[in-house]
Amino acid sequence: MRLTTLIAATVAAIAAGLTGGFVNEAFAAAGQPTDWAMGFQDSVSPVMDDLVSFDNLLLVIITAISIFVLALLLIIMIRFNAKANPEPSKTTHNTAIEVVWTIVPILVLVMIAIPSFRLLYKQMVVPEADLTIKAIGYQWYWGYEYPDDDIAFESLMVEDDELQPGQPRLLTTDTDVVVPVNKTVRLIITAEDVIHAWAIPSFGVKMDAVPGRLNETWFRATEVGTYYGQCSELCGVRHAFMPITVKVVSDEEYAEWLQWAKEEYAAAPASVQVAGVAR
Repeated sequence: MRLTTLIAATVAAIAAGLTGGFVNEAFAAAGQPTDWAMGFQDSVSPVMDDLVSFDNLLLVIITAISIFVLALLLIIMIRFNAKANPEPSKTTHNTAIEVVWTIVPILVLVMIAIPSFRLLYKQMVVPEADLTIKAIGYQWYWGYEYPDDDIAFESLMVEDDELQPGQPRLLTTDTDVVVPVNKTVRLIITAEDVIHAWAIPSFGVKMDAVPGRLNETWFRATEVGTYYGQCSELCGVRHAFMPITVKVVSDEEYAEWLQWAKEEYAAAPASVQVAGVAR
């Protein structure tokens, strides 16, 4: 969990306890946004784990730099103001200081670059997949295909007047993407009209859907549950109404869903006879 998220959740938990609320609500950050939360949603994938760790590293580095710069400013203001130092130094340069302020930033950048490049490689290189899903962005909904199982369906946002108790507004869809837990999912992303972006914060996944181009990414959800995301690229007047819902289930539940989905969402055959001509 991100450091700022943990601190904010702890404060919210204390406040909830003082006001008679439920403490666990303050920490309920997985799968969807929560009130008064700071930072990322809880991670449920190896990539997101590394993203949170990298963010925590950057937070420590930037905090140390900020404190160091603040300390220098305070020292300068106290020791070298006109009252404390009426005769200012005429020093023009200092070789040792110049070497230090050149080398230290380089070392800091190298310390940041190494885990950054490692994480970028992990995001971009898709491991051997257990399942392939194709996500297609439309104005303004998502279509999905399971090419290995000949399944295709569309997923639209559930309107406010159709929401059931417990379903989050603007995030619930009428048809969920279903994947098995602890399986590597290869995601192929494209679009039919304008540029969209498929994103699930808890998975650490965000990839543009570009017309005429196939982009590729992956995730492996490590916890059973329902996780929400949204289109993350401005795509028109109903951009805010393109939610994504992914349901992570056990292997047994996925096998049952797959059997049902093959009958319910069977994709159209690849070739059909039209006016006596195969197309």
